[in-house]
Amino acid sequence: MASSLTVSNVDAGYGAVRVLEDVSLTVGAGQTVALLGTNGNGKSTLMKAIMGIVRPSSGSIMATIDGASHELVGRSTEEIVDLGIAFVPEGRRLFPKQTVTENLLLGAYRPTARPAIARNLDFCFETFPRLKERSRQLAGSMSGGEQQMLALARALMSSPRILLIDEPSVGLAPLLVSRTIDKIKELKEGFNLTVLMAEQNFTQAVRIADRGYVIVHGRIAFAGESAEALNNNELIREFYLGA
Repeated sequence: MASSLTVSNVDAGYGAVRVLEDVSLTVGAGQTVALLGTNGNGKSTLMKAIMGIVRPSSGSIMATIDGASHELVGRSTEEIVDLGIAFVPEGRRLFPKQTVTENLLLGAYRPTARPAIARNLDFCFETFPRLKERSRQLAGSMSGGEQQMLALARALMSSPRILLIDEPSVGLAPLLVSRTIDKIKELKEGFNLTVLMAEQNFTQAVRIADRGYVIVHGRIAFAGESAEALNNNELIREFYLGA
C-alpha cells in the first residue's frame, strides 16, 4: 500500500527568523513531487520540518503510511524515520571515515529494516554497481557523484515508504545530474516509493516529477498539477528559463 504526505499551513524558522510562512502541499501516494526554488527560499527548511529537525511553530504535517495516518509535528527525527520516512540531505552527510558497506549498514538502523538488510543491500549494489565495486572504500575518498549514489542507497537501506531528497544535483557535473535524477526514478519505481524532491535544477526535476510546487521567500507561489503545467508557468519561465 502506497504512502502519502500532507503539509498544511506550516510556519517554521530559526529562532526569531521565520523562513516558512503558511506552507501547504501534498505528495500523493506513489507520486514524485518536485519542490522547486532557488537558494534561500526555504526548500531545505521545509524538508527539515517534515523530518523533525526543525520544529514548526504552527501547522500540521500528516504522513499516511500503509493506511495509517501519523501527525509528524512534535515527533522526534528518530520516530519519524521509524515510521518509514527517509531523508537524503543536501551535501549527502555521509560518514567519511567509514566504508561504503558500513555507511549502508548504518542506514538500516530502523528496526523494521533489519530483517531486509541482505535484500536491500543486494538491490542497492544492483542499482549502483560502482558501490559494489568500492564496497571497502572509505566514503570520504569517493567522488561527488559516487557519494550521492551512496547517500541515496543508504536512505533505501531503511526500507522507507516515503523518501525526501534535498538538492540531489548540488556539486555534480551536468552528466552526473542527469544520471542521478534517472536513478531516483528507478529507485522510486523499484521500491514503490512516494518521493518529495527539493531541487533548483528545474529542467532535470520535471523530467521525473508528476507534479510540483514553486517556493519563493518561504511561501508556495505556484502549484503545478502536472509537469506540463510547470513547463508552461510564467513564474517558472522568469526564475529558471530567463524569459
